[in-house]
Amino acid sequence: MTEARIIKRSSLKDLIAVFLRIGVTSFGSPTAHIAMMEHEVVRKRGWITEEHFLEMLAATNLVPGPNATEMAMHIGYVQAGYLGLIVSGISFILPSFIATVAMAWLYIRYGSLPQTAAIFYVLNPLVLAIVINTVWSIGKTSLLGWQSVLIFGLALVSAFLGVDELIILLGSAILGLLLYHALTKPPEKVALSMFSLVPLPLLIPFLQQSANWLQSKVVQLFLYFLRTGAVLFGSALVLFPLVKDDVVTRFGWLSLPQLVDAIAVGQMTPGPVSSAVTFIGYMVAGMPGAIAATVGLFLPSFLIVMVLGPLLARMSKSKIAKAILKGVNAGVVAMLISIVITMGKNALVDAWTVLLLAGGLAGMFLLKLEPYWLVLAGITIGIATALL
Repeated sequence: MTEARIIKRSSLKDLIAVFLRIGVTSFGSPTAHIAMMEHEVVRKRGWITEEHFLEMLAATNLVPGPNATEMAMHIGYVQAGYLGLIVSGISFILPSFIATVAMAWLYIRYGSLPQTAAIFYVLNPLVLAIVINTVWSIGKTSLLGWQSVLIFGLALVSAFLGVDELIILLGSAILGLLLYHALTKPPEKVALSMFSLVPLPLLIPFLQQSANWLQSKVVQLFLYFLRTGAVLFGSALVLFPLVKDDVVTRFGWLSLPQLVDAIAVGQMTPGPVSSAVTFIGYMVAGMPGAIAATVGLFLPSFLIVMVLGPLLARMSKSKIAKAILKGVNAGVVAMLISIVITMGKNALVDAWTVLLLAGGLAGMFLLKLEPYWLVLAGITIGIATALL
């Protein structure tokens, strides 16, 4: 990294304070979290330049892991090395972890009471509106050109046919490399690039079955979400298409309505939406399960940033990496549509929930409301309904 782009160094104490505050006060999508980080570290504190911030953001999209969480780690790394990376990432995640554990405890203790049911009755359609808005936003930027539309179509058909989500992501990556990169490169260079992807399919059976080899649910949670964190690209909402079939059908950890509630909890609590895995882990194995699932999901991000942090600027200019990312993004849009359909089946139970969805969509698309306003509105209306 060049010193010219690092305007001012910060202490570990400053990093902890900044990212704890962002973790406590940031609701909604990763875009909102990243916007808060930009305001704090570029405009308010002047730690790094705008150009450097955008370079990190662009490169973050090229590697697995929740974008906002990895941005916190990258900022910590350029400010205070590997120790800064660790404390920044933990500080951003910790408030969400604590809030999600509290929500999971309340859910288990009071989940069957009408008051809690009333909150989720109102909240789930509004969270569905947030997800639809995210899918629309991602789709507008991802589905550009016939290549991405083709990949999207194939991925959508595969999702409806029940093809494993990891296979869809890997296939989208390979198609992206072929369609975006092969057209401009000699065949031998493309073959060499493809050869680098050959080991990935061989790892899928191991990654999928590893959690079955050990009986401990805590170990299963850690291994399963470790695998998930290693293939999670972009928005944290991509997490739910990845885990839906396994969590509900294969392992039987949660029912489908409970998984939809986990998505809602991820929106209700501050910090990364990915912390909904904390809710899943707590539902399955209490506090040890919450810790195992959370550490498993975020550990790949810490390791990836540690290894690739110094190379981010170079990766953001890689044509091969960009081609793979374009393919993955198109596949992700298709997978998100599948989770929208699943959420809709569980959230839209009558005319009132349909009206709530319509109101949420109007707020997101017409009034340009931030997601946390819908979450706060859902909680408020739900509590009022329960009391009345």
